[in-house]
Amino acid sequence: MLVTTTHSIEGRRIVAYKGLVGGDAILGANMFRDFFAGIRDILGGRSGSYEKVLRKAKQEAIDDMIEQAREFGANAVVGVDLDYETIQIQEGGSMLMVSASGTAVVLE
Repeated sequence: MLVTTTHSIEGRRIVAYKGLVGGDAILGANMFRDFFAGIRDILGGRSGSYEKVLRKAKQEAIDDMIEQAREFGANAVVGVDLDYETIQIQEGGSMLMVSASGTAVVLE
């Protein structure tokens, strides 16, 4: 399955538009990650644990979107957009939400 952020694919013609497809992933960030990310924020540098969770959530959202496109009979998804949000929960923790959406198409 070809997945792209562009609205067309050079050298390929879109012969059918199957519809809007999307996928979402919501992953929890635990207390220890929050603690160490806070330390990393003070000292500077990258937070490897959060980056790993972010990559996992992104891939899960894209995989869900691709599965929906396959169910629509598409062989590509164009115009893909990724959105990232954090959701605060009452106990003071946070969840990471990644949404992927695009247009399922059939390429010749």
